[in-house]
Amino acid sequence: MSVSILAEQLVNAGELVNIYTTTANGKGELVVQPGEQVMIDKVNVTYFHRITKDHTHLSPSLLIKTWRTARDYDVVHIHAWWNLVSVLSCLVALMRKVPVVVSPRGTLSNYSFNNRNNRIKGLIHSWLGKPLLSKCFIHTTSKNEYDVLKAMLPGNTIFNVPNFIKLDIAETFSPIQPYNHLKLIFFSRIEEKKGLDLLLDALILVQTPYTLTIAGDGNPDYVSKLKQQALTNGVAGHINWIGFQTDDKFKLLHDHDLMILPSYDENFGNVVIESLSVGTPVLISEQVGLADYVTENNLGWLCKTNAASISEAINAIANKKADIDQIKKEAPLKIKNDFDYRNMVQKYINMYTQIVAK
Repeated sequence: MSVSILAEQLVNAGELVNIYTTTANGKGELVVQPGEQVMIDKVNVTYFHRITKDHTHLSPSLLIKTWRTARDYDVVHIHAWWNLVSVLSCLVALMRKVPVVVSPRGTLSNYSFNNRNNRIKGLIHSWLGKPLLSKCFIHTTSKNEYDVLKAMLPGNTIFNVPNFIKLDIAETFSPIQPYNHLKLIFFSRIEEKKGLDLLLDALILVQTPYTLTIAGDGNPDYVSKLKQQALTNGVAGHINWIGFQTDDKFKLLHDHDLMILPSYDENFGNVVIESLSVGTPVLISEQVGLADYVTENNLGWLCKTNAASISEAINAIANKKADIDQIKKEAPLKIKNDFDYRNMVQKYINMYTQIVAK
């Protein structure tokens, strides 16, 4: 979503943008004509056939096209890492002597290195990834991510510009009715790094009346494991699992008192901005990229990635109704101003301009 909005806003600002991507659509393929440029939301997009169906996404036709056309552009901007589209496209663009900026989007975090396939990632990074990245400009989306990448690649020029977020700014919602309990919501993909297991353990120690809405889906086996964890912990009766939500997500966030994201690792955290845009305060772990933004602007609270810290924070927040009301009142305007598309796109244009100048 962030990449799509970035491309659209650059075009709206008068810049020339062409996107090269694959036909990947999960385990299947998009129903498109590979190799033909199409216009989507005013942006030129070319889809290329991939010959691997896993997350490597090897696409020789994309790499050939990149080789042939890279010099037509001032900058090649690569999003994410650890797949053959990103790594090999980076190699091709550098061989063609075109400036490359890489947005790792969390794929170069310490958690990413240590979580899975860590030995393979370490070897690839040592032999190919790091030598390539050392010749690139780096784009991060939060101070946390910036600090990690600066330590990993101390000689690189790193730009820190936040994600574009699609917000429902025009929508207005009726004030929520007071309840005799704290309405909590977890709104995210359900996967290991999001820390939902920590939250389910933390609920055992929550002393204030509460309900928890869990909005999102994930691997069915992992979701079943978490539901069993809730039963074992004796908290299942407080939880409403509502699955994946899209159209009404802003109203859903608005209708809760607190959005909780206790992630083990999160380079940015779009849902944090989405929640604050409708006035719902947040409780997030210190590992979420937007942690500094939240604390500096008094838009919520931080916790550590353990159950005791999360439960302690929830119990304390339950007694801070005045703070919750203040955030509900002030957060929407703050988010509207800070994440205004016109201001944001100029930051990206400035980044590209500096890259070309260097």
